[in-house]
Amino acid sequence: MNNKDIFLINKSIEKLMKDNKEYLLELDQLFGDGDLGISMYQGFKGMLNNYDQEETDIGKVFMKMSRDFNESAPSSLGTILSFGMIGMAKATKGITELNSEQLYEALKSGVNNIVSKTGTKIGEKTILDSLIPAIENTKNLKNKGFKILARSMAEEAEKGAIETKNFVSKHGRASYHGEKTLGHIDGGAYVGKLLFEALSSYYN
Repeated sequence: MNNKDIFLINKSIEKLMKDNKEYLLELDQLFGDGDLGISMYQGFKGMLNNYDQEETDIGKVFMKMSRDFNESAPSSLGTILSFGMIGMAKATKGITELNSEQLYEALKSGVNNIVSKTGTKIGEKTILDSLIPAIENTKNLKNKGFKILARSMAEEAEKGAIETKNFVSKHGRASYHGEKTLGHIDGGAYVGKLLFEALSSYYN
């Protein structure tokens, strides 16, 4: 995986955010600010509009992505995803080509940075409910190549997103609704599912 691959994966993410914009808005309008689909699509679109396809240092690519995405998606989830990109940047500094193990470690670093910055854990009905299973449940596959790793990550992220139906929201505006949030998929977790869906589709 090099910068060209990362750019094309982000193009796939942008398309998924556009295609799922209305669904994300529906999920967010139940208990959140109601703008999730718009902010995520704008975030990836704005990031791609400023993308540096000439840079070879993947760490620098992710660092620039974090800044551009945060500016284009001024929302809490936009900031959270930027934390993830910063974590990935730190893990890939000076690297120009990633193998599947390095990609896994970069994604793990990104998720760990989100956990560290937000103080959130699994089971609190957030994006981490799809991101953490995608990492924790695939660590034995990190040396199996991109296709197997990405497909398994996507499956785990999807299961994690669906599982949020059984959780009560603990953060943000949704937390004010308490038990009413049961039975509904968390919008942020669904965004996490879409991220890994794009990665998997690129390699499968």
